[in-house]
Amino acid sequence: MSIEIKVPPVGESITEVVLSRWIKNDGEAVEMDEVIAELESDKATFELTAEQAGTLKTIAAEGDTLEIGAVVCTIEAGGAAPAKQEAADKQPAAAEEKAASPVKESKESYASGTPSPAAGKILAEKGVDPAHVQGTGVDGRITKEDAQKAEAGKKAEPAKPAAAAPATAPAPSGARSERREKMSPLRKTVAKRLVAVKNETAMLTTFNEVNMKPIMDLRGKYKDQFKEKHGVGLGFMSFFTKAVTEALKDFPAVNARIEGEEIVYNNFADISIAVSAPKGLVVPVVRNAESKSLAEIEKAVLELALKARENKLSIEEMTGGTFTITNGGVFGSMMSTPIINAPQSAILGMHNIVERPVAEKGEVVIRPMMYVALSYDHRIIDGRESVGFLVRVKQLLEDPARLLLGV
Repeated sequence: MSIEIKVPPVGESITEVVLSRWIKNDGEAVEMDEVIAELESDKATFELTAEQAGTLKTIAAEGDTLEIGAVVCTIEAGGAAPAKQEAADKQPAAAEEKAASPVKESKESYASGTPSPAAGKILAEKGVDPAHVQGTGVDGRITKEDAQKAEAGKKAEPAKPAAAAPATAPAPSGARSERREKMSPLRKTVAKRLVAVKNETAMLTTFNEVNMKPIMDLRGKYKDQFKEKHGVGLGFMSFFTKAVTEALKDFPAVNARIEGEEIVYNNFADISIAVSAPKGLVVPVVRNAESKSLAEIEKAVLELALKARENKLSIEEMTGGTFTITNGGVFGSMMSTPIINAPQSAILGMHNIVERPVAEKGEVVIRPMMYVALSYDHRIIDGRESVGFLVRVKQLLEDPARLLLGV
């Protein structure tokens, strides 16, 4: 008995997927509920499983775009299918073609006007240029008889100097290969959304800098006890997430969005954390981050990051954020202008930490400094609110006791 395996529904807004990879090959035996392929939508990657044990017969190929409900493969009950005989069927034809090729090559190896060895010797003795002799042999080849009938007066002319070729740029050295690769659904969706944000919002960016010494001192003092108690490391992301949630309470417009002709204000903070995944940038969401402790935030961020690296994030885990944090500093970025993650109205960009001279109480001291950037939609967030929000984040980070006390 054979059954069809179809593309399952994977979300209300998803109408098609791409068959990104076959895990099992055509003709292989598969077990019930065994993963046989990976499907990729514009939001996430899904696994396709066998609905019965048997022999896999693939229908779609890797890279094919399939609509929901389309047949991907069939599974026939029983053992593995017999091996294909295509290679064996092609061998006799290949042998015949190879056997015939020397004759063909021999026949075509002489160009029109080329003398045979005997004819060439006669022409050389007479001083006749072969170019002035009409060949009567196969494909215009000059035969011995043609050479004997040739007139002795047709002597070879001395070669004229070739005209100087126009100067050309020297050919570049080294390998110059290129390759083409079809854009994944995720990459195409990201591209469309980013262009839409640039075209449909009044995006501006404001900058500030943060002295990271207080947080670094706090981490250095308590990181061992923190990990021993909570089972997770104390990183910078939890401090930034907590600082953002506190600042959003003071500047609610930064946590709002535009829907039609209305502004929707959120009384909660679902913080999207940009994570680099194998197939591109994804933004899983830490729900109700305003009510979480530093340890709870660290655990949530770690869990989402691991899922992202394994392409295991669900659509629900990547939608519905109210504010985004992205950390280009892990890649060495010193300053950038992050693009808003629509339909949100603002995004905070973190950057690398660099020791720089700064003035404190009239003295020049060396401090670990980080530039931070807030990109925001000027249609909903004014300059006063954007600058005030970023200053508030700076104050909370430079005095982390405020995060613990909520002041």
